[in-house]
Amino acid sequence: MQASGSPQDDEHGRIMTDRLSAVHRAAPELIATATLTIATRGEGFSDITGDVARFLTQAEAQDGLVFLHLRHTSASLVIQENADPDVQTDLVTALRRLAPAEAGWVHDVEGPDDMPAHVKTMLTGVSLHVPVIAGRMGLGTWQGIYLVEHRAKPHRREVVLQFTGSRRPED
Repeated sequence: MQASGSPQDDEHGRIMTDRLSAVHRAAPELIATATLTIATRGEGFSDITGDVARFLTQAEAQDGLVFLHLRHTSASLVIQENADPDVQTDLVTALRRLAPAEAGWVHDVEGPDDMPAHVKTMLTGVSLHVPVIAGRMGLGTWQGIYLVEHRAKPHRREVVLQFTGSRRPED
């Protein structure tokens, strides 16, 4: 086995370089959990990236994984672009096209937007996990974490946050 970053031949004799960075190991010594409550304004995106970052700071997180789980079936969690708000507008439009309120759904007890909200949640998901490196989320430059409300009216939503990993060293 060759050292990371050194050239090696592939199965066709072509020289390749490793694509994997140096491996950093940390023994899990900390599990921290909190619940984040978000009051949505109705359909649309709520940026919770800063809330998750504050949780990691309060948990004294160093290296590990932060897990987010939404306790609802008509809203979702996504990682999406955080630079241009037009992306969020277009994504709401796309989700409306994929699951329109007027599609003749059988389940309509909670209103015409409830069943489409369930479909949108099924498409986008209710849980995320993000690597934590040196106390910070390993998100890309233009990525943010969002709770997406799929219902027309405001709701209170709960997200369980859990960090598993190493504790930040004391100064």
